[in-house]
This record gives sequence, C-alpha cells and structure tokens, in this order.
Amino acid sequence: MEMKDRIQEKFQTLFGEAGDLYASAGRINLIGEHTDYNGGYVFPGAIDCGIIAAVKPNGTAKVKAFSLDYDEYVEFGLKEEDKPEQQWARYIFGVCRETVKRGGKVEGFNTVFAGDVPLGAGLSSSAALESTFAFALNDIFDNHIDKFDLAKIGQSTEHNYCGVKCGIMDQFASVFGKKGSLIRLNCKTLEYKYFPFNPEGYRVVLIDSCVKHELASSAYNKRRASCENAAAAIRKNHPEVEFLSDAKRVWLDEVRSEIPEEDFLRAEYVIGEVQRVLDVCDALERGDYETVGEMMYQTHFGLSKLYEVSCEELDFLNKLARKMDVTGSRVMGGGFGGCTINLVKDELYDTFVNAAVEQFTAKFGHAPKVYPVVISDGARKL
Repeated sequence: MEMKDRIQEKFQTLFGEAGDLYASAGRINLIGEHTDYNGGYVFPGAIDCGIIAAVKPNGTAKVKAFSLDYDEYVEFGLKEEDKPEQQWARYIFGVCRETVKRGGKVEGFNTVFAGDVPLGAGLSSSAALESTFAFALNDIFDNHIDKFDLAKIGQSTEHNYCGVKCGIMDQFASVFGKKGSLIRLNCKTLEYKYFPFNPEGYRVVLIDSCVKHELASSAYNKRRASCENAAAAIRKNHPEVEFLSDAKRVWLDEVRSEIPEEDFLRAEYVIGEVQRVLDVCDALERGDYETVGEMMYQTHFGLSKLYEVSCEELDFLNKLARKMDVTGSRVMGGGFGGCTINLVKDELYDTFVNAAVEQFTAKFGHAPKVYPVVISDGARKL
C-alpha cells in the first residue's frame, strides 16, 4: 500500500474522517559545504522522498498526532508550557509555536504522518517534517505567511525546541524545492536562483557509509571558530569583510603568519568552495557535467585534507569512484560519516554501485546503503 493510503487509512480509523494531505521533501546539496555559516553559497535541491501528513482542524485547543513510523500517539496543547516529551512531537509543537510568534493563527488539529527519508543519512528528514507542517498550518488556517518565513519557522523550531543551531539551507530547500532544479542560495543575503538540473545520461546516487563518527559538535564549533578567526584577521586590512565568504584568496595569504596554520587551512577551503559553487552554476548553464564532477572531487579533497571532516570510510568511497571513472564524488553534509554524493554516467551506474557495496563491505565489515536521487518539488498540498 502506498504511504499516503496508509496515512489516510490510519487517520480514518483514529478520527473517523479523511484529512487533507500535505508533503515536503528531504534534500541533497550538490556542492557548497560548510559555506552557510560563512555567509557563502549553497546549492541544494529537494528530493523525491520526504514526509506526508494528513491534517484536519478538530475544533479543540489540542493537537492530536500519530506517527506511523514510531507507531505512537501524542496529544498536546498549544501553549509554551505544553511542550511534549517525545522528540518527534516537538518538531510539530515547535512549528505551531513559531507560527503563532509570527502572528499566525493555529488551533487544535488531528494529524497522522509518515516519511521515507532515510534517517541519519544527512538528507534532512527533520526539515522535511517542519516544512510539511509549516506549509499545512499556513494553508489550513489561511495565515498568508510567505515562503521565506515558512523556512524560518522550521529553522527556529530547530533552534528553540530541538536544540540544534542549524543554518537555513535544509528548510529553505524543503520549502522552495522545484522539480528538475537546484537552488543557488546566498546565505548572507538570502537571494536565490533556480538552475535547471536534468543531467541526461547521468544519475545521482548517494552511498551511505552507515557510520557516524562523533561529529563532536566540538569539532564543528572549532571549525566555525577557525573561520571566524581568519575572517577577523583579514578584516583588519579589509574592513568590508563581514564573513569569510567576502574575502579574496590573496587577502588570506596576507595574514598567513598572523593566524594558526589550522585556521589558514580551514579558511583556504571555504574561500575555494564559495568559488566552486559559482563555477558549478556556470558549468550547468553550459550543460558541462564533466566540470561539475571535477569540482565535486575538488570539494572532497578540501573537506578531507584542509577542513578535515572526512573519515576513512568516505575517503575510501571517494577514491573508488575516482578509480572507476565516476564523473563526480564527494562527502555530503557536515562530515565525519554519512554519505558520498556521486554523479555517475548511466552506463557505469550498476557497475559502480555493485563495486561500492562489495568492496566497502569487504573492507569495513558492513554494507553501505544506496539511495538513488531524483530532484523533486518541495512543500505542497497533495
């Protein structure tokens, strides 16, 4: 049975009627990693798996929610002190609260939801969940909140109710995603532009290492601090540098002796990555997927050797891709585990996927997961 049919069937059983169906998507990021908090560009797209929810107002002051994936039912009120215990329910509660804070109306509703975004693969299932409910509540209660604010509702939910200080990229991609297009987003100005992404003759596939090394939030925070330190040093000579993404490479060279080598390497990666996003956009407009792929390999090198957020498993998958003439491959997401994203010619696809599974399993003792990716629409009513 299709996911949406299972959702409606459960909704009917629990609440005695049908709900309206809403959906949003997980996301990939083709290139532009660790650039968001440096005020640079990211280049995400929504994908063809996500969250679907049946939603219907219930005329009370309570939300009655059932998660098919957790097989769990929760009821909660809409005031700040009503925050539910369950982590999954906090995402919905947070979206309700953040909508109200922006002047939107939210009353009690019934909901059943489920998802097919692989958890822990860095495809942002939480942003898909937030965007589904932000879009649904906006539609049902006729709030006229614009799409940017719907993305910010999701981001603020993470910050204020789920304890994650994320950037805006995941929620932005989930809300603004468009079938057959990637979105170049300037994280400093929030200006964005769609670029057609229909790689005829190529396929995009994620190979999930199924490992998560402690991203030691401490390691993430250290890299962030390195970037801020390098930007501060450059700013003394060039006051217009607000974020590291504003800096030119030669300006970084000017301060090399004034900052730790580690900070220099982190900054070298970020400044290069900001330019790579622009180069990939230019290449896509020419239909030049070979250049897109080469930039992906350069990004992996930078994340592995300069930013040092890769790991043995991801480097293994990246080297294997290069060895097998895969057009492009890199670690996707924060690093320290998770997936590689790969741009593969159609005729190589099966050979590469089979070799990746076989050789990875032989080396690391467990099989990676394989997720083919299609670029799809973001938040919508079904």
